[in-house]
Amino acid sequence: MPLANSYVPMDRQRAVEPFHPLHVQVCPECRLVQLEHLESPQALFGEYAYVSSYSRSWLRHCQQYAERMVTQLQLDNAAQVVEIGSNDGCLLSCFQKQGIAVHGVDPAANVAKVAVAAGIPTDATFFGKPYAEHLSTRGLNADLLIANNVLAHVPDINDFVAGLKLLLKPGGLITVEFPHLLRLIESIQFDTIYHEHVSYLSLAVVQSIFAAHDLTVTDVEQLPTHGGSLRVFARHTESNPEIATAVEDLIDTERDRGLERLETYRDFNRQLRVAKLSLLQFLLDAKLKGARVAGYGAPAKATTLLNYCGVDVEFIDFTVDRNPRKQQHFIPGTQIPILHPDAINMHRPDYVVIFPWNLRDEITQQLADIRHWGGQFVVPIPEVEVLP
Repeated sequence: MPLANSYVPMDRQRAVEPFHPLHVQVCPECRLVQLEHLESPQALFGEYAYVSSYSRSWLRHCQQYAERMVTQLQLDNAAQVVEIGSNDGCLLSCFQKQGIAVHGVDPAANVAKVAVAAGIPTDATFFGKPYAEHLSTRGLNADLLIANNVLAHVPDINDFVAGLKLLLKPGGLITVEFPHLLRLIESIQFDTIYHEHVSYLSLAVVQSIFAAHDLTVTDVEQLPTHGGSLRVFARHTESNPEIATAVEDLIDTERDRGLERLETYRDFNRQLRVAKLSLLQFLLDAKLKGARVAGYGAPAKATTLLNYCGVDVEFIDFTVDRNPRKQQHFIPGTQIPILHPDAINMHRPDYVVIFPWNLRDEITQQLADIRHWGGQFVVPIPEVEVLP
């Protein structure tokens, strides 16, 4: 596969694109699901195309979370909130607006600059135990330590969690969010597998990793974000925190639904091949009938979906994206151009394939006008669904 966010500028259309091994394996001992072949973090995150603020639903998610944490933890202007993987600072800004001191860490220098320009203190670097020690010496120990959609990205997950342990104040709280492995398997979300996602996590595995670093998972919530995520809460084990019944309940659910059985992963491999053939069949039928097919969005998951299924510009004429950093580029490995959203109304496609299917409701509302010319939305995962 090409790297998921290695969008090709249009003036390099004929340039050779590098492809890299993308193999996922499950440990027969601890059941950690992880990539076999790791790419350099600098290659993956040095210049990053994903910017949080372009998703309205994610902005609402951030605002609701911040309001809840401020109330629940009684955060005030004496508190310190630190976010690892802070992107453009949209979540931290929700705390800063309430007079709370914030600090971000993100390895993508281009996105960190956006946060700094918006007044969010941000260090453009990779986080682990050594950098946690550096922050701690600067007095940046956290009352609330946030790591949303970053735990699955780090090549050395133990070093990362050790850093969280070191940076957390004695009475502080850690919250981490990550796509839930159970939802990935049950909904055939194979397109969320790409090089930036090093690990694919269950609650049971995360509980074990945290425990190895004297952190106790105290609670868990199931979220709709990114196709089904978990929000895990953790505190220092030495503080003897109470553990909510939701933790053991969800671990039991994971066990009952087969996450400890290797046959579950073999069956997933068979199911994703069926999903591939389903998408190809739909696109073949549509193009043979002369239909115009476009896409909406150019998320990282589209790179995996299209390259695994062998879909290129002969099947999908173009896609559109609100992020100007992606416009006037091609989706890696496909030659499918990424245009401004106005191209949908200009070209009036018969079908619009929603690549960020986790945002289907938001997107169908934004593009409701396509029904005026008979256009229809298509959701490709877990199987092709043409929306009425």
